[in-house]
Amino acid sequence: MPGGDMAKPLLNHQNEDSNLSLAPASGSRTIGILGSGDFARSLSMRLVCSGFKVVVGSRNPKLNTSLFPSAVEVTCQADAIKKADIIFVAIFREHYTTLCDYNNELSGKVLVDVSNNAEINHHKESNAEYLASLLPACTVVKGFNVISAWTLQSGPRDGNKQVFICSDNQEAKQAVAEIAHALGFKPVDMGALFSAREIENIPLRLLPAWKIPVFLALGLFLCFYTYNFIRQVLHPYIREKKNKFYKIPVEIVNTTLPCVAYVMLSLVYLPGVLAAIFQLYHCTKYRRFPDWLDQWLQHRKQIGLLSFFCAALHAAYSLCLPMRRSHRYLLLNEAVKQVEKRTDAWVEEEVWRMEIYISFGIMALGLLSLLAITSLPSISNSLNWREFSFVQTANPERLGDCAVVYQEVFL
Repeated sequence: MPGGDMAKPLLNHQNEDSNLSLAPASGSRTIGILGSGDFARSLSMRLVCSGFKVVVGSRNPKLNTSLFPSAVEVTCQADAIKKADIIFVAIFREHYTTLCDYNNELSGKVLVDVSNNAEINHHKESNAEYLASLLPACTVVKGFNVISAWTLQSGPRDGNKQVFICSDNQEAKQAVAEIAHALGFKPVDMGALFSAREIENIPLRLLPAWKIPVFLALGLFLCFYTYNFIRQVLHPYIREKKNKFYKIPVEIVNTTLPCVAYVMLSLVYLPGVLAAIFQLYHCTKYRRFPDWLDQWLQHRKQIGLLSFFCAALHAAYSLCLPMRRSHRYLLLNEAVKQVEKRTDAWVEEEVWRMEIYISFGIMALGLLSLLAITSLPSISNSLNWREFSFVQTANPERLGDCAVVYQEVFL
């Protein structure tokens, strides 16, 4: 299918009676779908637009015919099974036993299980393995469970393009992979059918790669925030009886954020140095890294993006400092003192220090923004290795090292 076709959304919410573009090409392969839910409707629409013939098996074909495009044949489940060799099973696990009534018709068919569970490892065996145990005469392929109905309708640009596929039959797996490729997705071979449990857990995980970096950032923030609170608020209150608790919401947070950003950015490049030392020590680059170092290296992107997030928050908080009521009162008090003393408030050293501080801060944030943007897959995929390493690697005369230096000066 042409790449531009997937960019066109299918969200027209109409039965395409007059749209000739939905008519499948003559001699095209027939794909069966068991089920008439949202996923089945979106999948049938995408298959028809990709040139396949689609037959949908429903328990109430007359009632559900109007929900599908006119090019899709909606019939009973037995007829749909007879007309297709590859059948997508778009029904819940609890209804798998109803397919046992069609055991003879399903013999030799390829069944694509697209189901998911409500919880991680909710059952002892995966849904695909359970389906294979119920219908041993069929070949079961796990796939398309990580693709949402919305992605099928609007195209892969609105979601992940990867489709994880696994099966014990290589030919069936290849056939399903070809269908995924024809729909505009990228099939990823995950091996045998026992990998189905891992595939079914993927949609249930909430940002698994971000768990350690987020806890690390929160831990650093709490440590630095506690230190700044003791130094700027608690210590003056105990020693000098000065009430500076108004600094808690904004000023202490603003002081803490750049500390966290700098440490997090340093932690992005430190594992690379440790990995180089490890390889030099063992005189080989083929020796496996320790698990802790391997995990650290894999989380560098997330750590770097959190560093950028803290730096961006620091910039926003810094812009808001003059807006505070406490800042206005302090400025007025200082102006009154200057009038009473009749002295010049201009201090050349402090003026230059602040100008340089702001200048370096803006440069540091700009370089950190560049590092964050180039780490995004859509951007990094458009760069060759030399361009990517020039931006990201912390070597002399490269942007990664410059960002670390600017961050240090900024603090």
